[in-house]
This record gives sequence, C-alpha cells and structure tokens, in this order.
Amino acid sequence: MTIKRIIAGVALALMVTACTPNDIGLGNAARANYAMQVVDPDPSYEGPQVANGAQTAAAQDRYRKGTVKKPVSVKTTTGGSGSGSGAQSN
Repeated sequence: MTIKRIIAGVALALMVTACTPNDIGLGNAARANYAMQVVDPDPSYEGPQVANGAQTAAAQDRYRKGTVKKPVSVKTTTGGSGSGSGAQSN
C-alpha cells in the first residue's frame, strides 16, 4: 500500500509542477514598444504654460474676423535626401 501512495504522491507532484505561474511580464513588450516611440514622456516647457484670458479672447476675436496670425515656420531638419512630403526647406 505504501508503494501506491508514493507513486500517487510523485504523480501529484508532477502534475502540480506542470502548472505555470501567471506571467507577470505579460504586456511588457507592448509597453516597451510604446515607450520607444515616445520622444519625451515628461516634457518640460519654457515660459507660461497656460494662456491668460486676454490672449484667449484676442485669439478668438482674430478667428471670428478671419485675421488669424500665420504660424511661424519652424525648420526641423537640416538637409537630407530622404523621400519626404515634398516640403521645401528654408
């Protein structure tokens, strides 16, 4: 009878060890890929971060009148020979 108990115990131990624990790293690859595509997840800005009421009112007034200020062109790259959107550099 003891040999049967030993065999049953070994079989039970083998079945229990076959169970895998939850993968605590599940989703880490997706989070790592997302993090690689973020330039700066916690950017710091210079100057005032919130427009005051007068600036906002003036911007809305210009929008209603159709006299919106043209955005200033910003050069983001220096040369290169890649096939981009066809925009001309300044």
